Amino acid sequence: MDIAPDVFRKVMGHFVTGVTVVTTFDAAGRPAGITVNALSSVSLEPPLVVVALDRRRFITPIIHESGRFAVNILGEQQQALSDCFAGAPVLPGREDFCGAAWAPGTTGLPLLDGAIASLECSVTGTYPVGDHDLFIARVDALANEEHHPQPLLYYRRRYLRVDRSETLPVEGRQEG
Repeated sequence: MDIAPDVFRKVMGHFVTGVTVVTTFDAAGRPAGITVNALSSVSLEPPLVVVALDRRRFITPIIHESGRFAVNILGEQQQALSDCFAGAPVLPGREDFCGAAWAPGTTGLPLLDGAIASLECSVTGTYPVGDHDLFIARVDALANEEHHPQPLLYYRRRYLRVDRSETLPVEGRQEG
């Protein structure tokens, strides 16, 4: 059965994701970034993540070349950065790193000020799948803010804010 890309996108939009900006440096040493919600942890030992990037995106060949990237997990107050790094027609634009304040992380990668957490990663494997490349990467450094705003969430092609939340213990048995 053939599934149209717009139908697939609509159905997958029912899965709530966090919003991140993947950052790195281009060959000229300028910071570059793009909004990504296709992120998942892969392994605890060693700590690995996977990021899926469309091969047509400008940042994909940059990460192939550099072999490194950072994941900046955005807070709900960073919607404008998410929009800009997703390519919204704003000034300053993505080519000017969206005017974002940043600092080098532990490994030197660009980390966005105000992100609620960050991961600095080295690519250990790349796998072409469909129209995307899956970058499996070892987490070399990480950080998180102890007290931070709610995360920026994405649901059905819109941002989702948590108006109320309740913390409940996980009832399932932890394995391992």
